[in-house]
Amino acid sequence: MSLTSVLQGRPFSAYLRAALPVLALAGLLAAVFYRQPMAMSYFGLNLLLNLAIPVAFATMAQVVILAVGDLDLSIGTFVSLTATIGATLLPTNPALAIVVLLALIGVYALAGALVEWRKLPSIVVTLGLSFVWLGCAVLLLPVPGGKAPEWLVEAMRFKVPLAPLPIWVALATAFMGHLVITRSSFGTRMRGLGGHAAALARAGQSLVLLRAQVYALAGFFGVVAGLLLVGQATSADANIASRYTLVSIAAAILGGCEFSGGRVAPAGAVAGALTMTLAASFLTFLNVPSDWQIGVQGAILVLVLGMRAGIDMLEGKK
Repeated sequence: MSLTSVLQGRPFSAYLRAALPVLALAGLLAAVFYRQPMAMSYFGLNLLLNLAIPVAFATMAQVVILAVGDLDLSIGTFVSLTATIGATLLPTNPALAIVVLLALIGVYALAGALVEWRKLPSIVVTLGLSFVWLGCAVLLLPVPGGKAPEWLVEAMRFKVPLAPLPIWVALATAFMGHLVITRSSFGTRMRGLGGHAAALARAGQSLVLLRAQVYALAGFFGVVAGLLLVGQATSADANIASRYTLVSIAAAILGGCEFSGGRVAPAGAVAGALTMTLAASFLTFLNVPSDWQIGVQGAILVLVLGMRAGIDMLEGKK
């Protein structure tokens, strides 16, 4: 099949919708460069996008949950708990820290199995888990402190040639998410669970096991996000990533994911994470209060969703 026939087989709106996250990121970058030309440097881009690294992995965790039609309201507190482990147990007892982190991923998997087995709303289960994660984080680190391992700090400060580390990590995360979610057999079953669960059951697939595997993958991404975050901050706090829950949902939706399940866009979600982080970093640089920062991030999301709806209307969709 030729490239021309492939392009002709899809409506123009599909390509335009897919390009919206990148266009939003490009427009915001243009505004940043216009306001502060020095931001176009290696150092400037690294400063603006540095916090996008853990946000991208937290967003990818949310993406795999959205792929099966669920919603994770605990990813922010889970990343915070992982960060506290990275700042307390990991430097002093790495073996114990690894066992605890693997156990947390196992708990995530059990939560997914419970959601499928008992047909429980994922919002209720993950909301309950968020209190568990927060309580464990407070017990482990009652006050802000701890110290990240030196190797993790040095890794987050590593200077990559040509472009800053956040850009390379974003590209790698988008590529990895694309391979796992849209190109692998596991990704096909994952999206099938979100859109055609009955067909999977008729084919002999264990829906309980599959949802548990999806939640375990989300837990893995959450662990990576927490460790990268503590590597950047060099210390931790029980609430260090409390905003990640809403930011990850917004970034995923901004990137083209949908709540209906089965329709996700990993690369677009990473672009959405970059956009949300860039907006917050730029507004912080301008000394804009944090309350206004949240409002601007929400306005960006509403604007892109409005453009998406407009594209569908032009194509005659509802």
